[in-house]
Amino acid sequence: MAKVSVLLFLVLLTGCGPVEPYTARALDGETIRVVATIGMITDAVEHVGGRRVEVEGLMGPGIDPHLYKASEGDLRRLERADVIFYGGLHLEAKMAEVLERIEDQRATRAVTAGIAPGRLLRPAAFAGSFDPHVWFDVRLWMSAVGQVRETLIDLDPGSAALYRRNATSYLKELDALDGYVREQAQRVPADRRVIITAHDAFNYFGRAYDFEVRGLQGISTAAEAGAGDVQGLAQFIAARRIPAIFVESSVSPRTIEAVREAVRSRGFDVEIGGSLYSDAMGDEGTPEGNYVGMVRHNVDTIVGGLLG
Repeated sequence: MAKVSVLLFLVLLTGCGPVEPYTARALDGETIRVVATIGMITDAVEHVGGRRVEVEGLMGPGIDPHLYKASEGDLRRLERADVIFYGGLHLEAKMAEVLERIEDQRATRAVTAGIAPGRLLRPAAFAGSFDPHVWFDVRLWMSAVGQVRETLIDLDPGSAALYRRNATSYLKELDALDGYVREQAQRVPADRRVIITAHDAFNYFGRAYDFEVRGLQGISTAAEAGAGDVQGLAQFIAARRIPAIFVESSVSPRTIEAVREAVRSRGFDVEIGGSLYSDAMGDEGTPEGNYVGMVRHNVDTIVGGLLG
């Protein structure tokens, strides 16, 4: 293994130690090598960067970024990158320290860096930290797309017009998506707008589109749900007669199935309304394999489940 690989590997394992200095390439006319953590960021970079970027995503369909640990192959990707985009706000919990430590050696940007703190949620149960799941509010995610645009312009000012043109086109698409989500959400009566999932990933969605949100495990899937959590949520569902609860593509359905059984023991049969994409998108080549398709799938599934 090359010397730089060893050093990066040690950084990942121990959280300390130097990283081999990166020799910046002249990017004018050269394809920009990008590494992105989650699929939603990969998708945004591809839209904004267009033909000027070559993007490698670390976390594919079904991968939970809260628990993800970088592989040796990931370290090589990080070495080769001209810029690394990540979510930030402790989303990539196992990689956060590594990403922070290599900022001086690689262009490394959190796409949430440009979002004003006043627009972020800080749940009491998340130890004073911000909720990282900003992509569930489409308008908030548009700010993340803006951060991608500005970072690429800083790195490659000669292609600024291309990045601005691509970003403008994509932001118009996202504006239309936001309108679609709002329209679909209004189909659900106000007293039925309750989203119950395995972990508390949908708070930005709830705030933006007027849904009450309950998650069994809290913001991070690293937290464990106990029997008391299951029973408490089951009591809430039975009392409110919530028609559907939802599993997530990147989280084991085991705990949600336990909630359903606990609700049944109280004399009410709640349905599994479908599977939502929370921390990862769908398979490449499917409608859910891009951000717009993922969001449309989620709101259609939520609305269909709650309307029965």
